Amino acid sequence: MDGIAGKNSALSWVVNISALILVLLWTIPTFGLLISSIRDKDQLATSGWWTSLTSVERNLIERSAAPDTQVKDGDIYILSGNIFDQDGGTVTAFGWRSQEPTAFAPGEVAEMKKGLTMMVAANGDYRVTSPEEFTGKRGKRLFVTSIEAPKFTLANYEEVLFSEGLGRSFLNTMTVTIPATIIPILIAAFAAYALAWMEFPGRSILLVTIVGLLVVPLQMALIPLLNAYTTVGIGKTYIGIWLAHTGFGLPLAVYLLRNYIAGLPREIIESAKVDGASDYDIFLKIILPLSFPALASFAIFQFLWVWNDLLIATVFLPIQEDTLVMTGRLREMLGSRGGNWEILTASAFVSIAVPLLVFFSLQKYLVRGLLSGSVKGG
Repeated sequence: MDGIAGKNSALSWVVNISALILVLLWTIPTFGLLISSIRDKDQLATSGWWTSLTSVERNLIERSAAPDTQVKDGDIYILSGNIFDQDGGTVTAFGWRSQEPTAFAPGEVAEMKKGLTMMVAANGDYRVTSPEEFTGKRGKRLFVTSIEAPKFTLANYEEVLFSEGLGRSFLNTMTVTIPATIIPILIAAFAAYALAWMEFPGRSILLVTIVGLLVVPLQMALIPLLNAYTTVGIGKTYIGIWLAHTGFGLPLAVYLLRNYIAGLPREIIESAKVDGASDYDIFLKIILPLSFPALASFAIFQFLWVWNDLLIATVFLPIQEDTLVMTGRLREMLGSRGGNWEILTASAFVSIAVPLLVFFSLQKYLVRGLLSGSVKGG
């Protein structure tokens, strides 16, 4: 007995440590994403989120004031100003050529061609002088290495939340997600009850077919399905995308609900039939209330899948402003090169707000529904 107790204790430690590792693997990147979403976009582009509380070294390429702001002092012309914005920073080195961006220390005077000189102070003040009048429309280039204090801002969220068309995209996403979650649940619940408690020819073959559909990549069906929808007149419509999500979600829904319903006590079903209840009455008044944990489990999966979907929405909806979903809108906000990391991190938290609300509202049913459906069967 002592040996068995020792093995159980060791197994418990392994399970707890594994669970802790999984939690950390999920929470640490999420925390990093949150920190990145409130960092200054320039600092975000030059260092990782784990350095967000330390000073950041940046290599800047700035320009002096335009020639039309020059000031004449005796025989020389002067361009002056400060390279930092109101947040400030500390210059550690500067240069006037790209080949030597750190050639001079702050306060030193760099001698350039044609008698030009350049000086950049530690606080960012600069002074460019010339014996001849500055011409052109742009100022001289300054290569500066600086140390800046950590900067945090909500401007990233403001740009995402108040961007034009985001509210419309949110409504479009809700229009797609809610029906695409409810429709497969309704169909799968009826199918699961039939597969679990009703006898009919080919039931086993049908169940095996449904399980087999779980491993079929949905990408294989996108274009043929779109062609079929276009033929019947529902291509590029909300009805088309509802049916697409329903079809792709039904195999998992039927499998999950069938296992759960098959594990319900047989005595309840038999007693109801003895009392004269029809299959419809049994399903509506007994099976559905008892199956709510499994229904909620699939609802979470389906809602998260549809809400975060971009591929199916791109294929089955017109690419127009009035039908663009959240994922499509956020993709456009990232820019053509996809380098706006501050938008990506902020939009990630904006887009997960509603799925998190759904998850935490139904989480108490999630584990119960999954475990019951996985260990019982008929």
